[in-house]
Amino acid sequence: MIDIEIRSAVSADAATVLDFWRVAAEGTSISDDVAGITRLIGRDPDALLLAESDGVLVGTVIAGFDGWRASLYRLAVHPSRRRQGVSKALLEAAEERFAKLGGRRGDAMVLEANELAHHAWAAAGYQREEQWRRWTKPLV
Repeated sequence: MIDIEIRSAVSADAATVLDFWRVAAEGTSISDDVAGITRLIGRDPDALLLAESDGVLVGTVIAGFDGWRASLYRLAVHPSRRRQGVSKALLEAAEERFAKLGGRRGDAMVLEANELAHHAWAAAGYQREEQWRRWTKPLV
């Protein structure tokens, strides 16, 4: 277990987060750019949670709450820091945030092919729901 500090991201973190995701996250999103991250922070300043150890970014999670759904995205841990409690600390912070806001259930978006993530989410107590599929339509 490493010493971890969890904090909310600020706009100045956007480029660092993007660089981090290129190393630590699976897949890309249409919102993976500085404008997307700064828009998220502007809309919900506490949604993007960062885990740092000795001032170095080691993990992220987006914990968005719209008043109805508590949604989790971009849970990512640096490969050299996995299995050291980083995702556990991030998810505990996200779940605490949701509870304070009135969220009743956390929903995680997880890539189907990301087997490592499936194990991490299951270990954190999340269960896959077979009856749901994600439907999307790009708007840009």
